[in-house]
Amino acid sequence: MNEDNNRNINPYEEEEESSIDFGAIFAALKKQIRLYLIIVPIFCVLGVAYALNQVNYYTSTVMLAPEASTGGASSMGGLASLAKRFGVSGRSSSSAQDVDAILPDLYPDLINSVDFKTKLFEVNVHHKDKNDNMPYYNYLLKYQKRGWIGELFGGPMDTIKVEPVNPFELTKKQDNIAKAIDKNVVCDVDSKTGVITITVTDQDAYIAACMADSVRGRLQRFITDYRTAKARRDLAYQMKLYKEAKRKYIDVRQKYIAYSDANQDIVLESVRSKLEDLENDMQLKYNSLTALDQAVEAAQAKVQEFTPAFTTLQSATVPVKKAGPSRAKICAVFLLVGILLATGIALYKEDQIKPLLGLN
Repeated sequence: MNEDNNRNINPYEEEEESSIDFGAIFAALKKQIRLYLIIVPIFCVLGVAYALNQVNYYTSTVMLAPEASTGGASSMGGLASLAKRFGVSGRSSSSAQDVDAILPDLYPDLINSVDFKTKLFEVNVHHKDKNDNMPYYNYLLKYQKRGWIGELFGGPMDTIKVEPVNPFELTKKQDNIAKAIDKNVVCDVDSKTGVITITVTDQDAYIAACMADSVRGRLQRFITDYRTAKARRDLAYQMKLYKEAKRKYIDVRQKYIAYSDANQDIVLESVRSKLEDLENDMQLKYNSLTALDQAVEAAQAKVQEFTPAFTTLQSATVPVKKAGPSRAKICAVFLLVGILLATGIALYKEDQIKPLLGLN
């Protein structure tokens, strides 16, 4: 009976023996207090140095709400019938809803594309209250602060060299600038509301706001050009036909006037027949000119209809406060790492790692 009781008691005793002895761990840490006095101050100094080395940066945000792309069907009925009369190809109401092949969800990919980023190279920027206009490419290449460590141990800044930009094959320097723009310019689209948020980060608050507004304008122009591309081609074609028809009408009218004036007192049947032919030809040319004039108006209306409208929910403004870095958080992280490192070394020296991990 006693043996059974001992068997029942032994597992509990083993469990108590294998439990973590916090008293022993605390005693081991207290014994290695000198490690904390050495390691923690070192990490505090490193944290302060790293925090002071970080350069302040600012962010400027623009918020846009694009129009819905389903409004074209209702307004196309009258224009489509008018366009068909004069040979302008129209769209059905179902296809009117599919005018956008580039949906708002793809705008971030568009801004991150090499073509779009290289177009930002040529945007002129300048510091506030300074007449120092320069391309954004030159600004990122030459005028970025590197912190005191970079100034002491870094090499000389790159010299500005004007190089032709070929998006198909960028140079190493151009690729680095494109990657910098990729980090500085961020576009996000809310999948529920469709609101487009463009955020630009820069070391200069004024340039951050200028670039945010420039990116907004270029994105709007790209979307506008894309959506109106076919309509503008149709308009250009109709304008070409209209000008040609107008030239032909003016020519035949001048022939009619000249022939009528030259044969004003002649009553020959051949003269009358010729005048009738010229008059009929002039009338046909005039009818064609009138029809093409209406077709041009229809094409202009289509361009206007396909031009997207963007509602600016938040304009670009010069930030007053910096967005980062948070030097207090950086120092706190270094302090925490120093404490954890000192704790790990102390536990290792006092053979408390295995008991803490439950390996004994």
